[in-house]
Amino acid sequence: MADFLSAYSIQNWLESCPQGYLEGTEFGHQPGESEPELLAQNKILHEEALRTTVQLVVGERCALAASSGLINAAPDEASKRFLATQTLDEARHVEIFTQRLYDLGVARRDLESVIKQYANHNLVKFAGVLLEKVDKKDFVAGVVGQNIVLEGMAFTVFEMMHALNEQMNPKFAHVLSGTIADERRHVGFGENRIGSLIKEFPGKRPEIERMQKEMSYYMLATFADAFRNNPAAAEFDKLQQPQAHAKWQGVDLAEMPPEQMESVLADTVLKEFKVRLGRIGIEYQTPARP
Repeated sequence: MADFLSAYSIQNWLESCPQGYLEGTEFGHQPGESEPELLAQNKILHEEALRTTVQLVVGERCALAASSGLINAAPDEASKRFLATQTLDEARHVEIFTQRLYDLGVARRDLESVIKQYANHNLVKFAGVLLEKVDKKDFVAGVVGQNIVLEGMAFTVFEMMHALNEQMNPKFAHVLSGTIADERRHVGFGENRIGSLIKEFPGKRPEIERMQKEMSYYMLATFADAFRNNPAAAEFDKLQQPQAHAKWQGVDLAEMPPEQMESVLADTVLKEFKVRLGRIGIEYQTPARP
């Protein structure tokens, strides 16, 4: 418990996050960085940037509601304090991705209508499954859904997006770097705290396994919507420079068609789910493929 208290303390969060990898940044990136002019000039790529960023806002709004909602359901003070830091992390994520929408030209008065227009209905359902557990103050299921499933998905998605944007859009890649560091810490908390609680409440396993399977299906459906029949993919291919690379998971994403990218992303996330759930004593449930 001593290691847990130290690793997930507010003091450790202060030293590693605001005084660490975020020091000197503004909205998660280096001062003066901007979106590439190409996004303003190319209508297809601009719309895809809006659509992608809206999904990030939707996911992070869910994470903010979940982490804040779980604070008073936590069974110990150390978990409450960690979730307080996570709540601020998630609020920052909402803010930086919302700011990206503004940087892409969305007027503040139009923010909610743009989010409503582009929000993926499967991602909204994914969030709904988790927030139902949070509303019921189900701490064990809520933390598994939040810190293992949602954060595990976000961690992998952000890594893939970082690889795709590192050369083409350094500003966005820098924003993603900070969120990846945050998500790594959140996932670690989920694994370290919930394992012992699962042993205390073994009867929770079937319910949590059903939740994981349902959330995983909606996640895969969201990926399918993002990669299949996407006109931006062909546009990226036309603009791709011969020397451009996007190395991730041992492959070059810049050379892959969208359906292969979808498969690599889905397989990577599900593999991580299986490993992390196994560590806390939950049997991974294979979801249907959309």
